[in-house]
Amino acid sequence: MISMLTTLAAEKTGIPDDKDVVAGWLGAAVLLALIVAVALLCWNFTHQIRKAKAAKDAGVYGDKPVRSEEDRDG
Repeated sequence: MISMLTTLAAEKTGIPDDKDVVAGWLGAAVLLALIVAVALLCWNFTHQIRKAKAAKDAGVYGDKPVRSEEDRDG
């Protein structure tokens, strides 16, 4: 009974064959855009983390400033 209903539903809705369903150029463009967006987000995140570490080392957040090796020697 269920198989008959699914067959009937498939015929009425016009489900395409597997070979007819493709992503096409739009799908490829969306995938490429997502890859570029993730790469830019990773680059920006790394940049922000480096800025925050430099600010922490400079004592901006209330910590003692970190002295470099050159400052300690001289």
